[in-house]
Amino acid sequence: MMKYKKSFMPNYDLNDPTDLDILRGQFNMISADEWEEYIEVAEERQIGYKNVNILKTAQRKAGIAKYLSPKVINWVLSLVERLDLEEDEEE
Repeated sequence: MMKYKKSFMPNYDLNDPTDLDILRGQFNMISADEWEEYIEVAEERQIGYKNVNILKTAQRKAGIAKYLSPKVINWVLSLVERLDLEEDEEE
């Protein structure tokens, strides 16, 4: 599995244009194939219907963060971080 580029996601100000650019950049670095891997892991771990669905939305919008709200981008990146941290704990 491709590891998310940051180990601990800082709290971003969703009203700050610079923070939004950083969030969108981080989102756009994750490919559709990587999103598929995260979806598979999320389903295996049964992290919840809404969480899996938002990951599927992220996969469809891979590389085009401008079509997602800042809240959604923040949500999916926090899920990615959570999945990566859980993966690290299992190893």
